[in-house]
Amino acid sequence: MSKTKETFCVIDDDLIHQFIIKKMIAGIPADFEKNVLVFSNGLEAITYLKNAISNHDELPDIILLDINMPIMNGWQFLEQYKSIFPSLNKKITIYILSSSDNPHDIARVKEFKEVSGYFIKPITENELEKLMTAI
Repeated sequence: MSKTKETFCVIDDDLIHQFIIKKMIAGIPADFEKNVLVFSNGLEAITYLKNAISNHDELPDIILLDINMPIMNGWQFLEQYKSIFPSLNKKITIYILSSSDNPHDIARVKEFKEVSGYFIKPITENELEKLMTAI
């Protein structure tokens, strides 16, 4: 059975990257409606999730998370996310999408069971399509 709506959450301070990801998601053929939430830092995103905790339909299905951002970076977001994760009552798939190819960053992802993968920017349309069909 196909889903009728998928919500993607892009957490990235790069406005150009936000625009490109939104266009890529919109351009990938799918048998469901796509909605994209965009936040410029982890604090905006975690605040949204906390406020939407009781409304399952407002929560994203996939989060594409940058690491290096002002105010609250990706690692800080993940620490906060761990504390609200049990209350969400929805499986949200998180992927790190970063320009960092630092082996320390890539290894650190393993500390977070909530993260399903790490991709170096720019992500290709083919990789993004695979993420969309994996959930």
